[in-house]
Amino acid sequence: MGQLSLFDIQNRMDKLNKKDRLLRLSETIDWNIFLGGLRKAVEKEDRKSNAGRPPFNVLKMFKVLVLQRLYNLSDEEMEFQLRDRLTFSRFCGFDSEDVSPDEKTIWLYREIFTRGGVIERMFDRFDHYLRTHGYESKKGQILDATLVEVPVQRNTEEENEKIQAGEVPEKWEKSPAKMAQKDRDASWLKKNGKSFFGYKNHTNTDVGHKLIRKYAVTPAHVHDSQKAEENLDPWNTSPKVYGDSAYSSEDIEEHLDDFQYQSKIHRKAYRNTPLSQFQMEQNRKKSRIRARCEHVYGFLKYVMKGYLIRGIGITRAQAKIGLMNLTYNLWRYVYLVRLRSA
Repeated sequence: MGQLSLFDIQNRMDKLNKKDRLLRLSETIDWNIFLGGLRKAVEKEDRKSNAGRPPFNVLKMFKVLVLQRLYNLSDEEMEFQLRDRLTFSRFCGFDSEDVSPDEKTIWLYREIFTRGGVIERMFDRFDHYLRTHGYESKKGQILDATLVEVPVQRNTEEENEKIQAGEVPEKWEKSPAKMAQKDRDASWLKKNGKSFFGYKNHTNTDVGHKLIRKYAVTPAHVHDSQKAEENLDPWNTSPKVYGDSAYSSEDIEEHLDDFQYQSKIHRKAYRNTPLSQFQMEQNRKKSRIRARCEHVYGFLKYVMKGYLIRGIGITRAQAKIGLMNLTYNLWRYVYLVRLRSA
C-alpha cells in the first residue's frame, strides 16, 4: 500500500464525519450541564481517600460510561475500543496523543458515580435540560416495566430459602470472596412460561416525545403496579395516564382520581367476568398509544442490548439501568432535534 497523502486523509475524515452518529451526539448536547454534579462526586471521593484524584477528566470519563452503556461493552472491551476506534476516542474527547483509560480506571469511575445516586441526579439534570429546551412532557404518560436480567446465581434450595428470608447462608459468611460474588438483591420471576432472574426497570414515558421521564429499579418479582404512584409525572401537560392491565386496581384508580389524572389504563378481565365488546374496543384504542413505550423498550433491549447487565447488587443495578435510561434519552434528544430542524 502506498503512503496516504494529506488529501486522502482529509477525504477519509469527511466521509467518516458524514456517517458518524457519535459526532452528532457529541455536538448536539451541551455536556457541561453534567460537569458540576460529576465534579462534586469525585471531590467527595477524594476526601475519603489519601490516594488523590483520579487523573482523568471527569466529563470525559462520564462520556466513556455513556458510550459503554450505548454498546453494552465490558470494561476490557471498552478500553480496547477507545484505543482502536477514532470515533470512540473522539466522542470522549481523547486526542491521539492522550493516554486513554484502562479497564480498572473505567471500573473506578463507574463505582464513584454509582455511589450516592450520582447517575439518578444526572438523569434528573438532563430531564430539566429537556424541559427548558422545548421538550416538555406532553400528551400524556405511559407507565410500564421491563425485565433486565443478570447472570444467574447457582444457589442451593437451602441458600435460596435463607436469602428470601433476609438471612445470609452460613457458608457465605465464612467465605467473604464467595459472598462478594453473590447477588442477594436480584430475584426470580416467571413470565409467559419463562423464568427470569434479575431486576425490573419501571418507567414513565411521555406520549409526545417518547422520552423516559421517571424510572425506578426493583428486584424482578416486584409487581409493576407497586411503582405506579411514585413514577407519575406531575409536569406532563396532559392528565392522561396509560398503562396495561397490570396497573388496573382500585387503589391506583383512586390515586389518579385524587390527583386529577385521567385514567387510560386497560380494563382487566376476571374469572367469570369477561370484558364486554365495548371494553375490549376501548382497550384496543388505548393500546395504540400505550404501544409507544414498546418502541422505547425495543431500543433499550435490541439496540443497546439492555436486556442483560453485569453487576452485583441493586445499587449497581440502579446505576447501570439509570445510565441506560439516560443514554436512551440522550440519543432520542439528538433524533428529536434533527427532526425539528428538518
